[in-house]
Order: sequence, then structure tokens, then C-alpha cells
Amino acid sequence: MQKWISAGIIAAVVLWGLIAPQSMSLFFNGALAQVTRNFGWLYLWIVLGLVLLCVVLAFSPYGQLKLGSEDEEPEFSGSAWFAMLFSAGMGIGLVFWGVAEPISHYVNPPPGVLPRSVDAANTAMRYSFFHWGMHPWAVYSVVGLAIAFFQFRRSKPALISSATDALPWRFARRIGPLANVLAIVATAFGVAASLGVGALQINAGLNRLFGMPLDFGSQLIIIVATTSLFLLSAVSGVGRGVKWLSSANLILGALLALTILLLGPTVAIIDTLTNTLGAYLGDFVRMSLRMTPFRDSEWVGSWTVFYWAWWISWSPFVGVFIARVSRGRTIREFILGTVLAPTLAAALWFSIFGGTALNLEIFKQIPIADAVKLDVATAIFAMFDALPLGGLMSVAATVLVAVFFITSGDSATLVLSMMSSEGRAEPSNRLKIMWGLLVAAIAASLLSVGGVNAVQTATIVFALPFSIVLILIAVSLWRGVREDHQEVQKQERRLRQRMRRLIDE
Repeated sequence: MQKWISAGIIAAVVLWGLIAPQSMSLFFNGALAQVTRNFGWLYLWIVLGLVLLCVVLAFSPYGQLKLGSEDEEPEFSGSAWFAMLFSAGMGIGLVFWGVAEPISHYVNPPPGVLPRSVDAANTAMRYSFFHWGMHPWAVYSVVGLAIAFFQFRRSKPALISSATDALPWRFARRIGPLANVLAIVATAFGVAASLGVGALQINAGLNRLFGMPLDFGSQLIIIVATTSLFLLSAVSGVGRGVKWLSSANLILGALLALTILLLGPTVAIIDTLTNTLGAYLGDFVRMSLRMTPFRDSEWVGSWTVFYWAWWISWSPFVGVFIARVSRGRTIREFILGTVLAPTLAAALWFSIFGGTALNLEIFKQIPIADAVKLDVATAIFAMFDALPLGGLMSVAATVLVAVFFITSGDSATLVLSMMSSEGRAEPSNRLKIMWGLLVAAIAASLLSVGGVNAVQTATIVFALPFSIVLILIAVSLWRGVREDHQEVQKQERRLRQRMRRLIDE
């Protein structure tokens, strides 16, 4: 039943976007403006609370609990596991915004900062670290940890509703089916919008390299080709397709970043990382709770609140996927691997790409800001044009986005298939193909009418009701972890008493 309700909602919104794209855009833009204006404070408090919960769970005795039986070993190696969760969580976004976001903040900084100033450059880097650092990964981590905990320790299905299993309130358990429907809808639209954005950037890269026209026909060819590849990867299984592609992409991304570090302004990049990391940690709480009650400014709503809502709307997809590949790890390993490690990786990425772009814009007068204003998708290629081996790096970046496209589509079909088959860990290939084709069709149909932005907005609007579910998931996780830890302590006490009796005898 949940599967068909979700499919009906998806079909209705897609038809709305095809028949009346302007009407849909106006409706969801208005809804988003109301959500960010009236509930921005709620998003800030929830996400900061999830960061604190992750810190407590990781560094308390609860962190020793295993996601599975006590003698169970992890299914995947540490590097393969990190590559998969990183590719599913933020792959395309980091490539797309690695240059564009710092430049955007430099030109249009938060209120109180002079545009295109030294302060604006420092602020731009600090907020890029902030928007892609601990906060979004804490959202993913809590959802993924809750699903993994109840799935592998209490044999519950891999569903969002399972993550509220430890709640004592009857009403909270009754909203489980609704939470599952919201999760499927948000995942389908969020991934479709991401694939649409990925097709736009691949198109921009192929246009820069080979002169491919920037039009819907080219984007449709890209979607068809990449969909065929991610469906082939999906039916081959997590242990082969997603694992191999994610690992290859992590290596390619690291090589691209290393090349820019060596060929670009190396010392300036290292200085940027050092300075921004200190500023990020020093301003952590203030940025986490920043609103503008005495200014007529929409900057926080347009960036921070928008991002927090976007991460919340993506958390069912990323959470279910990283839970699927995390069996056998301790809670401490899980949190350090899903919060701390990606935060450091994102800091390195933005220091290299954003730091280089700002250096070229400020000291070499390379018009990267103009490229961002003209088309965000071309920003990274404008930076490559100003560096040695720019053509080769453009090829590498295009391949990187294409493989991230494939891994995102692959993991999304797996998650949607799991959520629509009562949480089955290995859903049928027929179901994977159905969801893969449906998500690709949503992306293509919305690109044809220019509706990707509207669907991104719609996905974020769905985040408001899901944020309440997120609070319930956090409470349920805390209760469940505490109960299991107490039970483990009881078993250890019984074992010690038994040993003492044996020794006495």
C-alpha cells in the first residue's frame, strides 16, 4: 500500500510539472519561502542537536556497541565503505559547488560583510566548510545509525518506521507508514533533481571539451547513457557495482584534487585550509544558530536553512544506504566514519577548489565570478582554463561527475527498492530496474520543461514534516542504545559473577 501511495504522489507531481510547470514552480517557491522564513530556527536547532547527539554517542561508552552481533566483522573494508557512503552522500554536489559556492559567497556574502573584500573571501570559505561539514553528515549519520541499529541488533526491516521502534508513545509508532511514504517520495524527487543537475554539468563539460550543444536533446542522451550504466551496476549488486565504482571515483577525485594542489597556488591552498579550519571551529556555535532578526536579509534562509532542509530531505535515502553497508561496525566507528572523515574530506576539497578559484579571482583577475553568474555548472571549467593541464582536468571532472551520477542512481535504485519491498536487504532486480527507469524518467521529463529547480524546492518542502520524524528517530535511537548498553552491562556482570563462583569452587 505504501508503495502505491508513494507512486501516486510522485506521478501527480510529475504530471503537474509537465502540464503546468509555472504553476508548480510558483506554488513550491511560495511554500519554501514560508518554510524558511517561519521555521528556519527549527532547522537550525534540530541539526545542531543531531551534531551534539553524534558527539555524545561516539565518545561515550555507548560507542562500543556493535551494529550486529558482538563477533560480527564489517562486510566492507574501511576504504570501500567510506567511498560508498561519500559517493552516495555528496559526490555530485561537491564537484558542482566546489568552486561555485565560495565564489558566490565572495560576491554576495552574508549581511554585514563587504562584497569582494578580504573579509568576504574568508567568510566564503568558512561558510563553505560549514554547509558541507559536520552538520549535514550528522543528519545522515543519525538516520543511518538508527536504521542500522534496529535492523542489525533487533532484526527490524530497513525502513524509516523501524527507526522509531524504541519510542514509548503509541502515536509515534502509528506515523511509521506515513514516514515511509515521505521517505520514498523525498528520495525519488531528490535523486531525480540531483541527476538532472548532474546531466546539466556533464553537458557543460562535454560542451567545453567537444562542443556538444547545451540543450535538452544532449541532456536526454546523457541521461539515457548514464541510466543504462547505473542499472547495469545496480543489478550486479552492492559488493561489485557500487563498491567498485565508488572506490574508482574516490581515487579519481583524489588525483584531481592533488593535481590542482600541485599545479595551483599550493602555499595559498594550505594557508586557506589552516585559516578556515580554525575559523570554522572558532565560529561553530555562532554559525550553527545564526538568524537575522534585526536585518531585512534572506541570506541565511537562502543558504543555511535551504541546505539544512535539503540534507533532511535526503537523509532517508543516504541513511538507508549507509546502514545497508555498515553492518558489523561499532557505533563509534560508524559516527567517526560518517561525520568526522567526510567533514575533513570536504574541508580539503573546498580548500583546494574554492581556495584556488578565489586566489585566481582576487590576484590574477580571472573572471570566475562572471562564469558563476552566467552558469553555475561552468564555474569549475572556467577555473581549469586558467591552470596548466586544464583540458585534461576538464576531462577528469566530467568523468568524475558521470561516475558520481552512476553511483547516485545505483544507490538510489537500491534504497527505493528496499523501502518499497518492506526493507528487504536484497530486493529483486526487476524492482531495481523499475525504480531506476522511473527516477531517470522524472529527471528527463522535468528537464524538458525546466522544472528541476521546482522539484528541488518541492523536495525541501517535504523536509518540514520529516524534520519532526527526525526528532522522533533521534529520541528512539537514544533510548534503544541506552537499553542495549544496560543489557550488555547486565550480561557482563553475570559473566563476572559466574567466573568468581568458578574460581571460588
